[in-house]
Amino acid sequence: MSKSKSMNIIPIVMMFLLFAMIAFVTNLCNPMGVIVKSQFHLSNFEAQLGNLANFIAYLVMGIPAGLLLKKIGYKNTALLAIAIGFVGVFLEYMSGWDSVQSFWVYLLGAFIAGFCMCMLNTVVNPMLNTIGGGGNKGNQLVQFGGVCNSLAATAVTIFGGALIGDVVAGKTSIKDVTPALMIALAIFAVVFVVLLIARIPEPATNTKESNAGNTTTGAFKYRHFCLGLVAIFLYMGVEVGFPTYVNQYLTTTPNDTTPGLGVSAAIAGAIAGVYWLLMLCGRFIGGIISGKVSSRTQITVVSTMVILCTLVGMFGPEGVTVNIQGAQIPVHILAFIAAGLFTSVMWGGIFNMAVEGLGKYTEFASGMFMTMVFGGALLVPLQGLIADYTGSFMTSYVLILVCAAYILFYALVGSRVKKTTETE
Repeated sequence: MSKSKSMNIIPIVMMFLLFAMIAFVTNLCNPMGVIVKSQFHLSNFEAQLGNLANFIAYLVMGIPAGLLLKKIGYKNTALLAIAIGFVGVFLEYMSGWDSVQSFWVYLLGAFIAGFCMCMLNTVVNPMLNTIGGGGNKGNQLVQFGGVCNSLAATAVTIFGGALIGDVVAGKTSIKDVTPALMIALAIFAVVFVVLLIARIPEPATNTKESNAGNTTTGAFKYRHFCLGLVAIFLYMGVEVGFPTYVNQYLTTTPNDTTPGLGVSAAIAGAIAGVYWLLMLCGRFIGGIISGKVSSRTQITVVSTMVILCTLVGMFGPEGVTVNIQGAQIPVHILAFIAAGLFTSVMWGGIFNMAVEGLGKYTEFASGMFMTMVFGGALLVPLQGLIADYTGSFMTSYVLILVCAAYILFYALVGSRVKKTTETE
């Protein structure tokens, strides 16, 4: 192994750990959504306000996070993010105390935790892409980082569902997921110490020499970057919407205004967890093939498959069921779960295509990408609003169908590198 490659191992491992942290904390919103819906007697839309608070933080922090990379560097930005994340998760934990019992404190915690997730995402994506040298190799490292992300997402979804057990209105509470919150706090503490000690080199694009020129507007001269921002915005609705509303559909009672199956949260969490497990598998496969298969080809194929999975999930026959731990689950619902195999490589592929050729604008571009994660704050609750209005969880997936169609367009047409004006 060459000296340069051995020096890259530590930053790669640290970025993988940060990828896992992002997923663990972000996906706590799914079991927490089930809990707060029951504990505070909320609608489908209101139950997703935790997701909204978490993702709206990206809108606020996206650009500042990119600028922080330039100002204090990648390592210090990550350390600051972890400290903020600890505070956010602690507030979520505190919201379940008997002396507090506040939905608003939970939302505040989710909002502050969102700052952390935004900053960490701003660090890990360009760092891995740069270490890999951009192109296919850069995408390959981002996909392997995504494997760690999916592993953590799978664990927290299944673990959270197991902790909740049966959803009983008024009795299920935030205290039920205390072990998961404690694990999150412990992870923050350990990674902070390890990262503080580790030596993390700054990417070449973040040196003073590369900062000449207007790095806050130059990226917008590239059409493929601007269209990529829209693709990431819509992708967030696709990734999070699938498992979120499978979980809601499975746990909602048949006599609700938006009827569901009324199965236990443990079974629903296990089924939704398979979505994240399939994302793990997809990202692992993507990591293997990304060195040889272009991001454009990958996104074209997977976006087409997501469209097909969505159509099957929406219009499949209700009468065909499969027994899962004693519950009869319609087979067509599993198409939504299967989509995880294909959504898995979308983030890395879109990011890779959108920052291609940006050079000194990469850090600012990464910050803008984090701003577009705000899509999850709007699209996930919007899907819940559609479900509330139509009285059908299945109909709500039309939103995902539209988002996936745009991502297919981006892969085929919008990702072609083209400047809207001449760059400096």
